[in-house]
Amino acid sequence: MPGAVYSGRGALRKIREITEGRFKKAALFTDRGVEQAGLLKIPLEILNEAGVETVVITDLPAEPNCDEAEQVMERFRRTGADFIVAAGGGSVMDVAKLASITADGSLTVRQLLEDPGLGRKCVPTLMIPTTAGTGSEATMNSIVAVPEKQLKVGIVNPEMIPDYVILDGSLLKNLPRKIAAATGVDAMAHAVECFTSNKANPFSNLFAKEAAKLIFDNIEAACEDPEAEEAKTNMLIAAFYAGAAISSSGTTAVHALSYPLGGKYHIPHGVSNAMLLLPVMRFNKSACLKEFAELYDTVVGKELQITDEEKADRLLKRMEEIIRRLEIPSSLSTFGIGTDALEELVNAGMDVKRLLNNNKREITHEDARRLYLEVMHG
Repeated sequence: MPGAVYSGRGALRKIREITEGRFKKAALFTDRGVEQAGLLKIPLEILNEAGVETVVITDLPAEPNCDEAEQVMERFRRTGADFIVAAGGGSVMDVAKLASITADGSLTVRQLLEDPGLGRKCVPTLMIPTTAGTGSEATMNSIVAVPEKQLKVGIVNPEMIPDYVILDGSLLKNLPRKIAAATGVDAMAHAVECFTSNKANPFSNLFAKEAAKLIFDNIEAACEDPEAEEAKTNMLIAAFYAGAAISSSGTTAVHALSYPLGGKYHIPHGVSNAMLLLPVMRFNKSACLKEFAELYDTVVGKELQITDEEKADRLLKRMEEIIRRLEIPSSLSTFGIGTDALEELVNAGMDVKRLLNNNKREITHEDARRLYLEVMHG
């Protein structure tokens, strides 16, 4: 778990308490969208008040590959910063976490792909998510694309667990609905996948269930109402909880099959997970009836007069309603992907054994083929 977490209205003011008298120079990782939205104004003012010199690194690609991440690492090392602040979505935080374990220049990102355990934290980190979804602020994971494999790969190392996290709903006020929806459903996928994972345990279940409850109760308002600050803060907390569940349990076939969609076709991570979430969970239903029923009792309320199968069906129907209402693309054809890409997708998805092994129901090549066909036609 991260060392300290601050949430709620005004949580950004904690930056001064975290940094004053402790750090001399901060590298602020972000992207141009966050910068142009004016979200850096308050963090930069507070760092200045705390007497911390700040260098802003903005040229981070939306979904970086390992070589692009390496270029950012090199720029970061030249700053000589003794503290890292990441303000952005999952990609920004993932790159910042990699920077924290490569700051001494002894490792490259490609070396970490070969052996993630080599990394040791050199520089402390503060994560400030500006989307409610990836949960990167709570995890030991960093996801990068590997160009020659046309696949996204997770680098997992407990040294990357952030030292400080700030969850402030005010940062989500002007988040575009499309991004809020995709990242929110990504958080939903994390919660449901971790709860139904072969690695699920009492600790991960505690966080996954609470995340699911917060998401089902708040996602629509958080995406549709710019003024719904409480719902947005609840979604930030939910995404954090779901991230904590990932660190203790792990995602499953939804994420495994979505990695090639991001790696080759650059479909946003949240969108590819949202497209695959229902097909995979319907496929998993026979193996996850008890878990689905328990999640239904958590997010809707216990109903003694209906069976576990009915609860599972109602849970899946509610998930479908949310995804449809938020107007997330449901078909790969939207992105120009047709059946000619099928075998390549199947082979790449089936290579993600780390996550497929977590799936309660075994997935064969033929199963993966059917699941991809389902999302090709929407």
